[in-house]
Amino acid sequence: MIHIKSSREIELMRETGALAAKTLTYIEGQLEIGMTTEDVDALCHDFMVSHGATPATLNYNGFPKSCCTSLNHVICHGIPSPKDKLKDGDILNIDVTTILNGFHGDTNKTFYIGDVAPETKKLVEVTYDCMMAGIEVCRPGAQLGDIGAAIQELAESNGYSVVRDYCGHGIGREFHEDPQVVHYGKKGTGVEMREGMTFTIEPMINMGKHHTKLLNDGWTVITKDKKLSAQFEHTILITAEGFEILTLDPDA
Repeated sequence: MIHIKSSREIELMRETGALAAKTLTYIEGQLEIGMTTEDVDALCHDFMVSHGATPATLNYNGFPKSCCTSLNHVICHGIPSPKDKLKDGDILNIDVTTILNGFHGDTNKTFYIGDVAPETKKLVEVTYDCMMAGIEVCRPGAQLGDIGAAIQELAESNGYSVVRDYCGHGIGREFHEDPQVVHYGKKGTGVEMREGMTFTIEPMINMGKHHTKLLNDGWTVITKDKKLSAQFEHTILITAEGFEILTLDPDA
């Protein structure tokens, strides 16, 4: 069942979304070569808690940390660790979800660490453009398949592949609500978008094939061919006129 948000609920979604965005803005200024992904997690945790929020991932279905840190060929759900040090040329996706006043704000971004190779930068740039292409088709009366079609067309026209095993999702009082938002597919298919719907768009784009492998920790997902993967995510509201991105930092 898809929950259509009331005007009050939308205001609370804006507040938690803005804080999630501010968390990533803060972290971007702290990243440096040599720090560990556990260091990143501690910074994210302290920032969210100091602003009155709870990190949604902490103890979520047993996940042990306050954010996800996915390095290089890790697609998603990487667990922060003291063993994973940031190196020159790495790409790091940081995925944060705040719970503020009972509502969730979910966003992620892929960051450059040091001097990143041009072909790696292109993957990251195209991944961001894929997310935005999916967002820009959102409006009442459009269908969720339109999002996946736009993302898939752009990714594949650049020689990349779209991860199919993981997807976006409805969000609000619950971390994961209906509907599921897949990042590939056919235009004109799927659930019709309605004003007041809130969901994430979070394409994972691979330099190689789309196939995934889940590691023994039960969380970390990597590319099966060990080639690089990038991801971006925003939480979206469907408005009367089209869409609103709820996870933008108003001060950035």
